[in-house]
Amino acid sequence: MTLVFFVTIIAGALAGGFVNGLTGFGTGITALGLWLYVLPPSVAATLVIICSTAAQIQTLPKIWHAIDAHRLAPFIVPGLIGVPIGTWLLESIDVRVFKVSIACLLISYALHSFLYRTGTVYSRGGRSADGVIGFSGGVLGGLAGLSGALPTIWADIRGWSKDEKRSVFQGFNLSILLAALVSHAVSGLLHRDVLVAAAVALPGTFTGAALGVVLYGRLDENRFRQIVLLLLGVSGIGLLWMNVQAG
Repeated sequence: MTLVFFVTIIAGALAGGFVNGLTGFGTGITALGLWLYVLPPSVAATLVIICSTAAQIQTLPKIWHAIDAHRLAPFIVPGLIGVPIGTWLLESIDVRVFKVSIACLLISYALHSFLYRTGTVYSRGGRSADGVIGFSGGVLGGLAGLSGALPTIWADIRGWSKDEKRSVFQGFNLSILLAALVSHAVSGLLHRDVLVAAAVALPGTFTGAALGVVLYGRLDENRFRQIVLLLLGVSGIGLLWMNVQAG
């Protein structure tokens, strides 16, 4: 292991932890671009899950007061059901085309919300609609590792408060991440290279998340929403770029 390896892993962990502490998601889109310079994709993907899970658990007490099991359950239960279905669909769907479609959705929604915010809140559908979004997010998680995209957009459409939004997509993502971590462990993906990278990354993740959650406490509703929308747009651009690189 070289100095470049250590610096790159720690820098990615700090950045990813900070964004996760600030918003409740975003470790992957922030850290992965750096980690792929020094890690193979399979190791980097598992490292994202480990560090994301760690940051989610660390910052959970900050929004614990806002967690409403009645609101969250329709997302988590169908989401966990959707994960293996998404994994099964991998064999019959062109994942690259699917990722491009999701990327376009993220970019379009972020741009539209920035430019044409009307303040309209969509409240129809109730728990059934929430369940559809949760299930779809689970399928996306199993299919392309994009479990948080739809619940994050949906929480904004619902017009929930800053803490309510974060409690939904952080609670949902944490549940999916824990399931994914167990899946990776059972599949033998938590091997020595991953554990070594995690030992280097986790101190940076914890430090970044602690700093991010401090800033989260100082954000008003509007600023938090703007940051979330910005990250959704950046996620979409990142997905498009990775598909261009892969092609």
